[in-house]
Amino acid sequence: MDGYFTSRLHHELRSTVREFAESEVRPLIPAMESARSVHHELSRRIARQGWLGATIGRAYGGMGVGHLGKTIIIEELSRVSAAMGAMVQASQLGAAKIVHFGSEEQRKTWLPAVAAGECLPTIAVTEPESGGHVLGMAATAMRDGGDYVLNGRKVYVGNSHVGDLHGVVVRTGPGSRGLTAFLVEAGRPGLRVAEQREAMGLHGFSFGELAFEDCRVPAGNRLGEEGDGLAVAYSSSVLYGRANLTAVSLGIHQAVLEETTGFCAERVRYGKPLHELPSVRLKLGRIQSRLMTSRLAAYHAVHLLDAGLPCDAELMNAKLVNVESALDSARDAMEIHAAAGLFTDRPVERHLRDAHHIFAPAGTSDVQLLRLGEVALGTAKGQWSQRLSELVRAEPVL
Repeated sequence: MDGYFTSRLHHELRSTVREFAESEVRPLIPAMESARSVHHELSRRIARQGWLGATIGRAYGGMGVGHLGKTIIIEELSRVSAAMGAMVQASQLGAAKIVHFGSEEQRKTWLPAVAAGECLPTIAVTEPESGGHVLGMAATAMRDGGDYVLNGRKVYVGNSHVGDLHGVVVRTGPGSRGLTAFLVEAGRPGLRVAEQREAMGLHGFSFGELAFEDCRVPAGNRLGEEGDGLAVAYSSSVLYGRANLTAVSLGIHQAVLEETTGFCAERVRYGKPLHELPSVRLKLGRIQSRLMTSRLAAYHAVHLLDAGLPCDAELMNAKLVNVESALDSARDAMEIHAAAGLFTDRPVERHLRDAHHIFAPAGTSDVQLLRLGEVALGTAKGQWSQRLSELVRAEPVL
């Protein structure tokens, strides 16, 4: 894909992120796995590299490298630590709402801070009872003079415990035009962050619950107009969520291949390296093939997105292919490792656990297949990618 999707400056970006991930992130993985909780200091250190501003224009202090540059950043971090790749991708979800729907004053206030790593934004849409059904949300915002008063709960909020600015979509009226988005600073009275729960994987990252109890927010913190909340939610999911989670899966997948080939070279069976066994080489070939296909799907989708072309189907397919392939390859890797893969001195079991976390957000594989079925039938509803991507075109630096 060199020279087609990626340029010299993409390679330089990859090299920079990889060097940081190896030197600054990898040594902290044992501590994160042991603590099984959010790593505040490392999250801030990564944010200060400027990578949260990948799709923020240079006029607001960002990198302006578009979705392909963003994909490379997340992929390289996830190759070492999917938890830190998830931290960056969740922050960029939070930035998306301001890029697309923020007023000029909101952009000037928040985007430079995000780009500099001084503000970690989040997006809070999912609720306990409605799950991924956005229109089923019940959290509310009631207008009271110059303020709105928010009540309700949001769950699975990425970066919940390190976030400084929460983008919250709540109900201000009935139906699809009854959703509105707000920027809610982390320290506002009436906002409570629930205690972090231990999870299967992504140790070092947090995705928890926000509770709003008569939380008063100025009307100036509203994103767009009343009724724009559905578009805010979909822009984060369609343009950023699927692409970002694809990148996390891609990084995990690359790590699975590297770890497994290394294991096969050092492990000896019948006087020869393990990879000399035909059954093992066959599994390695499957992993390699899946990874090549997955990277092609991922880069092609974000290339179209950066070009402002319709690519909803490509983004759905990229997320589907990458998540399922990473899971399949991680299971093959576990079979190759056999009993050795069950111990935590090797990272393959961590990769399998982390890969499971990427399955549900921005739509499970069944959701992607249902939407792709609509594409096949010609019944798909619109192209969110074309409608919203024009505001985040990559600047001509790569």
